[in-house]
Amino acid sequence: MTDQSIDQIMRLAPVIPVIVIDRVEDAVPMAEALVAGGLPVLEVTLRTPAALDALTAMKAVKGAVVGAGTVLNPAMLNSAIHAGAEFIVSPGLTGNLGKAAVDSGIPFLPGTANAGDIMRGMDLGLDRFKFFPAATSGGIPALKALAGPFGQARFCPTGGITPATAPEWLALDAVLCVGGSWVVPSGPLDPVKIEALAREAAGLATRA
Repeated sequence: MTDQSIDQIMRLAPVIPVIVIDRVEDAVPMAEALVAGGLPVLEVTLRTPAALDALTAMKAVKGAVVGAGTVLNPAMLNSAIHAGAEFIVSPGLTGNLGKAAVDSGIPFLPGTANAGDIMRGMDLGLDRFKFFPAATSGGIPALKALAGPFGQARFCPTGGITPATAPEWLALDAVLCVGGSWVVPSGPLDPVKIEALAREAAGLATRA
């Protein structure tokens, strides 16, 4: 696990790549391309059989901070921690998962979509959240409205965000970074293209 807090991790780069990986052998070159492009924080979603092994492999890449996404329950949390995850991202927040994550001490970014979700997280001592699915949960107007009563909360909007819309999200005071799958396109691995997309994404902060 990392010594960094979830807040520190969220501030490392403007975009966290949301990675769905099918082949373990793609893990290292993919991570190397992303880190070289300026995106060190990597969220490997636990949606494929290769995900946990890929996560472990990516940790060998210098400069990479590798976490597990799509963590749904305490069993998946434990598997991710065992695989070496340095942070945990979930699409939503339940009492069971939230308590297990907090008790483990691992940096945790739970998914929220409304005020009730955020209040549940705050009851657990959390104030850093994923806003998901961002584009279909009311978009920027919804997050602006939620940020009002929860002034200490900061967010990583994820879901439906594109290179064109990311700067608008990043311009919000309540947003520390965004999650995006566009940096790692589906299909055969193309490290050169991934590094180029990562460089563009890393530069979004200066234009936000």
